[in-house]
Amino acid sequence: MDEPKGGELSPKPPVTSVVPAGGGTRTPPPPPPADEEEDADERGMLRMSFLEHLEELRSRLIKMLAGLAVAFALSFGFSKPLWTVISTPAIDALTKLGIKNPHLVAIEPLEQMTIIWFKLPIVVALFVGSPWILYQIWAFIAPGLYKRERRWAIPFVLTTAGLFILGGLFAYFVAFRLGLTFLLGVGLDVGVEPMVTITSYFDIFVDVILGVALVFELPIVIFFLILLRIVTPSWLMANSRYAILGIVILAAAVTPTTDAFTMMLVVVPMCALYFVGVFAGYLLVLRREGQRFPWLKVLGVIGVLLLIGAGIVWLMITRYHFHLIRHWPFLTK
Repeated sequence: MDEPKGGELSPKPPVTSVVPAGGGTRTPPPPPPADEEEDADERGMLRMSFLEHLEELRSRLIKMLAGLAVAFALSFGFSKPLWTVISTPAIDALTKLGIKNPHLVAIEPLEQMTIIWFKLPIVVALFVGSPWILYQIWAFIAPGLYKRERRWAIPFVLTTAGLFILGGLFAYFVAFRLGLTFLLGVGLDVGVEPMVTITSYFDIFVDVILGVALVFELPIVIFFLILLRIVTPSWLMANSRYAILGIVILAAAVTPTTDAFTMMLVVVPMCALYFVGVFAGYLLVLRREGQRFPWLKVLGVIGVLLLIGAGIVWLMITRYHFHLIRHWPFLTK
């Protein structure tokens, strides 16, 4: 074959044809792109204009308020037994301090109506309606997520709402009770007997319960920071001492007292939640890299530790005559 002359284009290579079973020729289809899966995910994303986003936000806010209204109506119907539950820590603390006829008082005509029949159902409705509220938040951001990320809706709602409710229960049964006993006991040795109004008591109750409940969302925050590649598990572990310092400061803000014992009751679970969030992010990174975590070995170690703990509890009950109680320290003689 002669070499092409200057300025002439070289001849194109022949196109390979495939002979089908029925005869004839056809050109083979082009190979699929490498990021076909990502393109499929992007095609599944809902494209919305700015006004459509505002309309979607309006719709979700209305649904949140409607869910809260239903939860408020349910809570309103149980206001009396709910107030009995919420006032129990105060009655128990006053009883432990030796106060005769322990009770809360109202010094203004509208205090009972405002606290028991309005504010109390609102606080309870926040906890009862938290799964619905979180689902609406997820449904608002879901159109901007990939298809594979939308599958996390149920785990997100259950985990976030569960941690929120768990934080409220921890504050009610542990942190709030101990802190309240300390506060009411201050001044007894100099003849100052506490007389607690329902307004001041409920304000402290809400601050502690909601504050600790929100703090228990720490693993979710850490997980999403790692998911968005803002931080990495290794960076969080390397700077964990600063995180613990921040946790101590935050615990001092949400606990009703400043004594070290009550603060540690909040600091220890918060530190544990911090490392739980880092561990969840580490599992996410392993999945991105196509690796697996050795669950069998870790669960075996945890099972052995639980058995040892159960054996210690059983020994304390049977041999040293301890018995279980519903609040901290859960074991007493």
